[in-house]
Amino acid sequence: MDIFDYKGIKPMLISEQVEPFDNPDYIFELKLDGLRCIAYCDENSVDLRNKRNIKLLPRFPELSQIYQCCNKKCILDGELNILVHGKPDFYELQRRSLLSDPFKIRLALSKYPANFAAYDIIYYKDRLVTSLSLMERKKLLSEIIAENDKIAISRYIEKDGKTLFELAKQQKLEGVVAKKKNSIYTFDKRTKDWCKIKWLKDDDFVCIGYIPKQNHMTSLILGKYDMNHNFIIMTHVTLGVSLSKLQQHNIVYLDRPRNTPIYAEYNNAVWIKPIVCTIQYMPSENINYRQAVFKCIRDDKLPFECVWLQE
Repeated sequence: MDIFDYKGIKPMLISEQVEPFDNPDYIFELKLDGLRCIAYCDENSVDLRNKRNIKLLPRFPELSQIYQCCNKKCILDGELNILVHGKPDFYELQRRSLLSDPFKIRLALSKYPANFAAYDIIYYKDRLVTSLSLMERKKLLSEIIAENDKIAISRYIEKDGKTLFELAKQQKLEGVVAKKKNSIYTFDKRTKDWCKIKWLKDDDFVCIGYIPKQNHMTSLILGKYDMNHNFIIMTHVTLGVSLSKLQQHNIVYLDRPRNTPIYAEYNNAVWIKPIVCTIQYMPSENINYRQAVFKCIRDDKLPFECVWLQE
């Protein structure tokens, strides 16, 4: 079956965090704080899917016409964004992704409309173009898309990664993605040909419960699975957390997970069915998640994918 009809593409993944660098063999793009998605565009329609193949147009209907900006049938890889004061705002993006009432969705899009930034092309006319080099795919992308306020092509610079990183830092943007010019596109694979350079780091954890605190504060209990599938509690986060944010995701409450010493100190904890969330923190020499702040809950990632890779 044609991959365009099948859908279900799992996009190429970005490798680990690296320090800012310059290299003439790489291009550098701004890392947008958005929602990774695949756009399937033909002459009549577009279908937007996230990494778990969930349809996004019902919650982002303002993007239903972007296929008109593509002069050929294609599959695009990119980022769904909502701009607030000219900068990507992940909170508004996630808030929209949780809405289901059409009236509330129309109100939200009238205030903060979404846009799609395309940074790669996977399929052109009736064939995959994943074996082309990145720069060949970038050229093809520029020939296909006519930009407007709903769809744009991600801009990049060559060689000067440190300069772009400093500009991103000054503007308090998330960071930069470095991509090797001759890299091919590999589905669902984390490759060092693409790497991220962030001034604030983030990490994904499994939340198994929370602790109610004074002054209406809530502290999430976070951990990961080791290579033997055992769950390890690793940290807590309180900043940026609110119970209302959790409840927006229809969390399922559980009894105490198990009667083992690791949970003994959490007598007042409320246990929930595991969910994945992202925290953001200041880099440090040892992994202590300094100044950790809750960023979001991830519906596009499963708990067992959060694995603790010990050094």
